[in-house]
Amino acid sequence: MSVWDDVVGQREAVQTLRTAAEAARGIAAGGDSRGTGMTHAWLVTGPPGSGRSVAARAFAAALACTDPLEVGCGHCHGCTTTLAGTHADLQVIATERVSFRIEDMRPIVSDAQQAPSQGRWRVMLMEDADRMVERTSNVLLKAIEEPPPRTVWLLCAPSPQDLIATIRSRCRAVSLRVPAAEDVAELLVRRDRIDPRIALMAARAAQSHVGVARRLATDPQARERRRAILTVPSRIRGVGDAVLAAADLVELAQAEGKAATEERDAAERAELLRTLGAEGETRLPPAVRSQVKRLEDNQKSRATRAQRDVLDRAMVDLLSLYRDVLVVQLGAEVPLVNTDLDAEVRALAGDSTAEQTVQRMDAVGTARTRLGANVAPLLAVEAMMVELRPQAGTARL
Repeated sequence: MSVWDDVVGQREAVQTLRTAAEAARGIAAGGDSRGTGMTHAWLVTGPPGSGRSVAARAFAAALACTDPLEVGCGHCHGCTTTLAGTHADLQVIATERVSFRIEDMRPIVSDAQQAPSQGRWRVMLMEDADRMVERTSNVLLKAIEEPPPRTVWLLCAPSPQDLIATIRSRCRAVSLRVPAAEDVAELLVRRDRIDPRIALMAARAAQSHVGVARRLATDPQARERRRAILTVPSRIRGVGDAVLAAADLVELAQAEGKAATEERDAAERAELLRTLGAEGETRLPPAVRSQVKRLEDNQKSRATRAQRDVLDRAMVDLLSLYRDVLVVQLGAEVPLVNTDLDAEVRALAGDSTAEQTVQRMDAVGTARTRLGANVAPLLAVEAMMVELRPQAGTARL
């Protein structure tokens, strides 16, 4: 067993991080840091599902490892608690909002100044570094420019361009790639004991996104919801169908976002009222109302992000469908992503041209961009669905 076991298909990145962790042990023992490959700030980038957070946490575990023979053994107290997220010297930074706020970042920067309490290094693992606006990034910049000697920052983002240039220039970059579907399936079989056939189908459908693949492999309802989304294009015949399909998709995203946060929201509100001594009160004092209002605002922001994440995933799935359609239209000798929708893919391929398929993929990409720019979800999805409808006069291939 090793901390690197779940970092799928990233041989070069693992070697870089493993070498740096070995060097870090020598530095902590009083060695010279020059030329070792170890640095105080890292930027781990890669497409969604490539395992950025998994790789970063594995590196953090290797830094905390206490095994005298193997750095990142996976079984010592330092490794197991870091992988579980409970190590005293690990701080995992994430947000359930659309973006970080400055007031979120300032206490984190303050915490980074503390010396490690148990191990050799204090690790600040920021999973959503791409969710910082420029003003927030400038707060973090100072901490990265002048770090304490035993603090390591691990920033995770889809691409280097998601961070401001001044932060990028102070980090050592580690780039991850999309792992092979076979590697993801092997992980699901080994770690989660998934049936190999289902594991491979889920890995392909998820386009090697490990987290999504696991959900599809273990949740039949998730597979059914995905199939329902991917059969939408074949049911659109005009603008009216497109508008109704958009409303259905947004309603589904709202329902899933609410289901993902509703129980937690209620528990948080009850805990806040209990802490403030207002549990069971029908009329809340003004001071209590203000704190409840602040909590509700945070919960609304979390629900908004959950809804957008569901919609974005649906659009990624639609892109995979049109990718398969284009593969069939061009006669490319590559496997389909959606092997269980072979008939639907070939029907769409026969009812359109490759140029139209590319235009539809562009429409989906535009809708994703609009969602990221805070356009009203229903408007963005309606515009996309209208572009997906059949065009008059299309010749069959």
